Amino acid sequence: MQQLWRPTRTLLGLLLRRPILGTSIIPVLPNGQIVLIQRRDSGLWGLPGGIVDWGEDIPTAAKRELAEETGLKLLSVGRLVGIYSAPQRDPRFHAVCVALEAQVDGRFQIFDTAEIMDVKAFALEEIPLDDLAHDHTQQLQDYLSGKVVLA
Repeated sequence: MQQLWRPTRTLLGLLLRRPILGTSIIPVLPNGQIVLIQRRDSGLWGLPGGIVDWGEDIPTAAKRELAEETGLKLLSVGRLVGIYSAPQRDPRFHAVCVALEAQVDGRFQIFDTAEIMDVKAFALEEIPLDDLAHDHTQQLQDYLSGKVVLA
């Protein structure tokens, strides 16, 4: 029995203990303001985004998550801001996040009320960089400084 359990446990570890792929979007309105969401779980502001679903590519996931969390339409994907993979970046699980700039437009509407409390557009100087969820401060700082990051 012990001989069977060890390879089974190893196989389960290989299959189930993998980082989850997600995306975060830096939504830029036509007036240059950046849109942030207020998370229900922590009350902190952060970037819209989430997990890439099975059978979905990153641009499609970004478009879907943006619509669910903000009601906004993704007009075009701008530059890749970075790929963030530190195991501690998300307190819930190990998630690798692809951060993208996106040109967006539309009216705010929250469809995912279980996760999102509020949506707000911020002028660059008004973004609460000292108090954002996860590693979104780093992602926004990298975006604002024009970096493309592998972290």
